[in-house]
Amino acid sequence: MKKIAIITGASTGLGREFAKIIKEKKEIEEIWAIARHRDKLEKLRRQMGPKIIPISLDLSNASQIEEVGHRLAQSGAEIRYLINNAGYAKFCSYGDLSIADSLNMINLNIGGVVAMGLVCIPYMPVGSHIINIASQAAFQPLPYQNLYSSTKAFVRNYTRALHVELKDRGISATAVCPGWLKTDLYERADIGAAKATRNFFGMTAPDKVARKAVADADKGRDLSIYGLYVNFCHISAKLLPQRTVIGIWLRQQHIDPYSHPSQQ
Repeated sequence: MKKIAIITGASTGLGREFAKIIKEKKEIEEIWAIARHRDKLEKLRRQMGPKIIPISLDLSNASQIEEVGHRLAQSGAEIRYLINNAGYAKFCSYGDLSIADSLNMINLNIGGVVAMGLVCIPYMPVGSHIINIASQAAFQPLPYQNLYSSTKAFVRNYTRALHVELKDRGISATAVCPGWLKTDLYERADIGAAKATRNFFGMTAPDKVARKAVADADKGRDLSIYGLYVNFCHISAKLLPQRTVIGIWLRQQHIDPYSHPSQQ
């Protein structure tokens, strides 16, 4: 059977770095690169070669995810890596987003991850790997990006529990919790809100996070955290009361929750 990898959000940033790493694995014959923008996927194929199979889909739409299942059924392929990287953030207060934007973030960051797993796991043999991108934001509640951090907390908890449930199939599931990455996520996440995340301490190159994530997945680990600072934050979130961690976060971001937005 043809051995493939599926990478969502593959056209730029962290997803692109995963594609570079997986492309070098000789046993992988195709990488199904999924993203919304066809032109960016075609550019990825031109740059990385014929292993890249561009698939333009909106993973916040359940009916489009079903298309992946139809392709798998017709291809006779087995999935060695499923990397759920697609997602987006908005840095703002709860009231700065419309209902449609809020639900779309939940549908993509949570629904897309769950649905892709349900579609792909039947095609994953013993020894295959699921890599789900969570975030350092998953460690604790984060005001003024509360929705994004909550979706990533779901991904972290869901993936670690899924890792246990898949033991009888010989499949590993790894939750990747990176800190701030040097990608274009921040430009898209900044909507000009008066109270918002603006201090991106400890920026890391995405290739380092991707390489460690694949290495941890290959070792069968359920959690992948890159860097001393993010590991320190992970431990601190376990040891300190959540109110204390929230207070530290607000001071880092220079946000006074009691002030009127015009005073920020």
